[in-house]
Amino acid sequence: MIKTLNQNNFQEAIQSSTPILVDFWATWCGPCMMQGEILHQIDEETPSLQIGKVNVDECRDLAVKFGISAIPTMILFQDGKAVESVTGLRNAGQIKEIFRNHGVSC
Repeated sequence: MIKTLNQNNFQEAIQSSTPILVDFWATWCGPCMMQGEILHQIDEETPSLQIGKVNVDECRDLAVKFGISAIPTMILFQDGKAVESVTGLRNAGQIKEIFRNHGVSC
């Protein structure tokens, strides 16, 4: 299940030893909407993968904290640290490769 993240639950979500991919997005962003569909497809196919979404308009502080200057931007967090970041629309295979790069089978 994709988690909606905000200032209240973000820190807890990224502290896990299991990597979580966080998608920084906005409702007015066409590529973000397409990325969201791809992430939902991945979530249905591989529910064991951890995925979160941060709406940059609602959570500006988080966007600033992580230097989000273009969207969609996805950051993989593990143990509270950003371990990989990509900007721009990515297909399902590319997203799964991000997880595999950090030891997650999918």
